[in-house]
Amino acid sequence: MAKLKAADITAVKAQGFLLNRGTELFSGRIVAPGTVFTAENFKDMAEIANTYGNGKLICTSRLAVEIPGIPFDKIQEARQFAADHGMRFGGTGGKVRPVTACKGTTCVYGNYDTQELARKIHEDYYLGWDGVKLPHKFKIAVGGCPNSCMKPSLNDFGVEGHKVPVFDAEKCRGCAVCQIEKNCPMKAAKLVDGKLHIDDSICKTCGVCTGKCPFKAVSHDTKTMYQIYVGGTWGKRTRMGTPLSRLVSEEEILPLLEKTMLWFKENAYAKERLGMAIDRIGEDKLEAALFGDDLLRRKEEILSSDILQRP
Repeated sequence: MAKLKAADITAVKAQGFLLNRGTELFSGRIVAPGTVFTAENFKDMAEIANTYGNGKLICTSRLAVEIPGIPFDKIQEARQFAADHGMRFGGTGGKVRPVTACKGTTCVYGNYDTQELARKIHEDYYLGWDGVKLPHKFKIAVGGCPNSCMKPSLNDFGVEGHKVPVFDAEKCRGCAVCQIEKNCPMKAAKLVDGKLHIDDSICKTCGVCTGKCPFKAVSHDTKTMYQIYVGGTWGKRTRMGTPLSRLVSEEEILPLLEKTMLWFKENAYAKERLGMAIDRIGEDKLEAALFGDDLLRRKEEILSSDILQRP
């Protein structure tokens, strides 16, 4: 086969195939909805690896699976095999990247169904915005609790589930061994003069205390709320994501995500990450835009506009 051209390498990169260093072979990245693969998916990926690659499957840091060792002239066959079995390669370029989620769906600390939310975002934005060119990559992470295993604050848009304890002093019995105090990992809950006191300055709203009081002094039915982080990055230029000033409801998450991407599309320069644009323009201006309606009203105008070039 003739030596690969730079244009060939770029073209297949946009389809999710990355050149293996020092070779003319490629790794194809398969992305799963909600970061959940089935047993059948792994059987099919193993067949792709054995038929087109080098027989190996490699898990990526963003919970996709790469199949290395695929020759350039076998890429389209591998793509077709994946499509025929309900899978797709992808996940590179200046666009929405594969959505990651922690195991909050089944984790004892998970405050909500993280994988279902990630699946919804995958369908509506990873797939739904596949043809939208953004100024740079845009990473989304879905975390189930403040343990932050998925590092929502180090993504362009991060979701973190919280449960704010609701305390009813009239139901508190002042038990000698208070189950809320005993179970609080932050030691924010303490008995003071025979009554429970929760120090809001220490409490991380992690939800661990929810359901622990036998007398329901701390509500058993605490609603999950969500901390949103925007503009986080990790790597050569690290930036902690900007936390929005208030926790939000489940119904607010997807509109806020869409408005964040629209703001990014309209305000960031080509090759500029969201966090850098926030620092240049201002966190207050971003938040005002995210909690307003103007971006959604102008959605089609923003999506049809060109990426800004640096002056």
